[in-house]
Parts: sequence; structure tokens; C-alpha cells
Amino acid sequence: MSGLDLGVIGNCAISGLVDARGRIVWSCLPRFDGDPVFHALLGSPDPNDRDIGAFTVHLEGFTRAEQEYDPNTAILRTRLFGSDGDALEITDFAPRFRTRGRMFRPMMIVRRVRPIAGRPRVTFRIRPRFNWGGRAPEVTHGSNHIRYVSSGLVVRLTSNAPVSYLLAETPFVVDEPVSFLIGPDETVREGIETLARSFEEDTANYWREWSRRLAIPLEWQNAVIRAAITLKLCTYEETGAIVAAMTTSIPEAADTERNWDYRYCWLRDAFFVVRALNSLAEVETMETYLRYLYNIVRETDGDHLQPVYGIGREAHLTERIVDQLPGYRGMGPVRVGNQAYEHFQHDVYGNVILGASQAFFDERLFRPATLDDFHLLERVGERAFAMHAEPDAGMWELRTRARVHTSSSLMCWAACDRLAKIANRFGADERTAYWRDRANTVRTAIFEQGWNEKAGSFVESFGGADIDAGLLLMAEVGFLAPDDDRFVATVDRIGRELKIGNHLHRYVAPDDFGRPRTAFNICTFWYIDALARIGRTEEAREIFQTMLDARNHLGLLSEDVEPATGELWGNYPQTYSMVGIINGAVRLSRRWDTVT
Repeated sequence: MSGLDLGVIGNCAISGLVDARGRIVWSCLPRFDGDPVFHALLGSPDPNDRDIGAFTVHLEGFTRAEQEYDPNTAILRTRLFGSDGDALEITDFAPRFRTRGRMFRPMMIVRRVRPIAGRPRVTFRIRPRFNWGGRAPEVTHGSNHIRYVSSGLVVRLTSNAPVSYLLAETPFVVDEPVSFLIGPDETVREGIETLARSFEEDTANYWREWSRRLAIPLEWQNAVIRAAITLKLCTYEETGAIVAAMTTSIPEAADTERNWDYRYCWLRDAFFVVRALNSLAEVETMETYLRYLYNIVRETDGDHLQPVYGIGREAHLTERIVDQLPGYRGMGPVRVGNQAYEHFQHDVYGNVILGASQAFFDERLFRPATLDDFHLLERVGERAFAMHAEPDAGMWELRTRARVHTSSSLMCWAACDRLAKIANRFGADERTAYWRDRANTVRTAIFEQGWNEKAGSFVESFGGADIDAGLLLMAEVGFLAPDDDRFVATVDRIGRELKIGNHLHRYVAPDDFGRPRTAFNICTFWYIDALARIGRTEEAREIFQTMLDARNHLGLLSEDVEPATGELWGNYPQTYSMVGIINGAVRLSRRWDTVT
């Protein structure tokens, strides 16, 4: 197993990561971008004590573990087995279900532990920390709870396990179920075991009902359902934001310092999440996200849009380094915040309009988009047109180099193209012609400056010669027909120069940190999609299977993979990568009418 053999739990308000032995090693409170109260994923401030910043269930005589999700839910089960035949099961989840006319999603993780064989002797080590591991909590307790207190946050653990044993980390025999509620500093007025069981049943019912409504493809159903649930868990429902990943500072490759904080909402990534879930008929996420998006668009009023915002629409995500944690497997630095908020990435305008466009055509929505919404988006379109031939950092967020990136211009074209289609939907002939003319202007610029006749392909920047994987989106957004010779030639070149085995790099030219060493998972999925569109279906299916094989034991992917070893790298779980699983399955699956 690799270091990213982690299970994800959450409820669209908070989340947690559980390793293959049942340790909670990551959970930020009071929301995704908060202080990691459990931070062991990024190491311990004491190199001799790896359980600091974790919730560990230590079974005496431990020999092996098994782990799986309850089917079609976000409820994770880990079974630990001992040398004497003892065994126990850990059930982890965050409550989520509808009650009293609203969604109940508290800042709470529920952990249930029950013996399943013998008389397991267990030590519970519960060691949350604050200030990124730099501050040990003040600890107070009562007969059934322990409070972990810092200046800005109090976490309460409520349990029917003996509090004295928990405080002293004394081993004891678990001969009946014990439960733990980890969350806000509020008194639990019901029986702890009864409440935990009720929360589990209601949460399981919620997720099974949610999964049942998905319009999934015939093939790879379990992979698609797991990907869809994971994407849903990455939404911060209170505002509608969608985080790129739940973690920070897991390096893109070993010892590279390509360590970034992904616990924010990239408008680009969010569009791809919305589009993937829409393809499964799950449009609720789009409706929630559009509330977030329209607030940002109104605030900017046609001016510069950042590529990334905080999940509460925070504009300033000042980047800093945390010194007290050594980093994932000791590979620091640990970064908080992301400098990308300062970037100019002109593809963002297209991603905004693409993310909103279905709402103008979908009759199922509680609030279909209106003519006023169209006029609001026109301001974004004007900015897209103005920026389509201006240098930017590009979708790969180059920190020290600006060019006119072809993929950015492509998305500016998409912004104008979709506005023309939306205008036509409203019968606004003048605005339809206006935006069609602007789309054609951008299209001409891409043909004239983004195509390199000598190389025989489109190139990553105007007037350049290099290639990058973002060009694969030309067919997906409708810029070119898949059978266009120029697109086919570009796909062929990308395959020759960026593909290592069955994995794809973003680019191979050196960037701010040298030459990339790992493959970028979403690029491989874009390549799969492009192959399928141009008729190379069997090749696409073969590479898709390679990507399914790259998932960890729970069906999850991070941002990157090392082609030679298959090891996962980068922040986790990566929404981009999980989107690729859905898109690939929908594109490649046999139709339902072949078996019905």
C-alpha cells in the first residue's frame, strides 16, 4: 500500500481522511480550509511520536486490516485482526441526512467500534492539536466527554467508552460496542450508542437514496458511484463552493517542493465537477454552485476574475509556510493559502460561463437561469473577449512565466460561443449575432496563432512550438469536430510526446520547478476522451482500465501518478481525477439497451 491509501468521509461541511489501519489522520475544522485538528498525514511535531495529530485505534497483536465502504454510501468500515483471533470493526462517517425540512450536516465525525471476534484489547490514542500541530490543547473532561480547548476552537469528544482509559491511553478489552462523537462543544442529551446508531442509519439511507437517483452508465457502475459520492463530499454546501481537494501540501512528486494548498474553489475545477455530475443527472450540485458563482460575478462586475477563491468567497488566500510540521512523509514544505489567487488565468471566464450554461436550458431546475442572469454573464464574456490574446499564467499556473496560452484563448472562445447559444435560447437575435461574431474573432486568432504549421499541430502558446495537454479540450468544448485533421494531428503529437506508458504528462518543457516527473491524472482522462471521440475506442478503453487500476483500494485517486511504479502523488482526493472516472465511463460504456 502507498501513503495515499486513505478513505474519505464527510458531509458537505467537514471531511476526514482515514488510513488503511483506521487512523483518522486528517480533518480540518470548522470547515475544509480550517485548522487541521487531525494532521498526522503531514507528520508530527515530535518525530518520535507519529500518533500526535491522529485518532488511533491500536489493537494488541495486530496483524492485518481490511477496509471498504458500505455500498453506495460515504460510510467507511475498517476491520482490524489480531494474532490471537481477536478482531474489531471501526465504522467512520459524518452525519448527513434531511430532518425537520433541512439538511442536517453538523461539524461532527462519528466513530463506532465493535468487537467481531474474540475479546480484542484496544488502546485509543486521541490526540488532536491546534495551530497546525503547534499547540497542544487544554484538556478538560466530564463523565462521558473530553474537551480539547484552544483559543479559537473547542472540540468535544463524547463517548460511552471509559473516559479514564481514554485520557490515560490505557488498553482495555472492548467486549461491547463503543461510539465516539467528535465535534462541537455541545452536550449530547441522548444515549450515545443509540444516537450514533441512529445517525449511521439515517446517513446510510441518505446516501443510498442519493446514489439511486444517479443516471449511471452500464459499465463501471461502482467506480462511477464512488467517484460521484467523492465529488459530492468535496462541496461546501453552505456557500456552494467546490474544493479542488481536501488536503494541502501532498507533493506532486517526491522531494520536489511542488506542494500546494488545494482546499479552495478553483472556478475551472468546479466547472468540470458540475459538468460530470450533470452527466449523471445530479443537477443539485450545479444549482448550489451557481449561487456561489453568481455572487462572485456580481462582486467583480465584469472586471478581473481570480482563478481561485476561498470557500466563503474570500479573495485573499495569502500563501505561507508552516514550520512546525515536517510534511507528507517528511517532504515539506507545508503551505497554507495559494498564490494562484494573484494570477491572471484567462481561461477562468470560459469556465464561469460553461459552468452556468446548462442552467439556461435545463427545465428540471428549481430556479432556471433568467435573462437577467444572461446579462450578468455578458459582462464576463466581454472580459473574456478582451483577454483572449493577452498573456497569462495559463491553466497550469506557471508562477514566473506569462504567455498567450492557447488553452486560455480556447476557453475565451467557449465563453463567447455559449453566450451566443444562450442569447439564441431567449430569441435575442441581435445578441446572438454579437456573440457569434466575437466567438469567430477568437476562433480566427487561435487558428492563425495557435497552430504551428511546421510542427503540424496546435501548440501550447501563440507563436510557440511546444505542446500541452490542455489542447485536448478543443473537441470537448466544441471548438473543433473530433474528425478535424488538425485535432487528430494534435492528439497524435500529444500521444507521442506526453504519454509515458498509459499515462499523460501535462507538458514536458521545464517549468518553475524543472521538468515534471509524474503524470497528471486528468490529462490522461482528457486523452482517453479524445481517443474515443476520434474513433480509437479500444485504445481508449485500455488506457481507461489503466487509470482504474491506478486507484487505491477504495476506488479513489489523487492528482498525479508515478508511471513507473503506479504510486499516487498530489493532493487528495483530487476532484479533477474523480471527474475523469465519470467522464471516461460515460464516454466508453456500452449502452443499457444492449442488455435490456
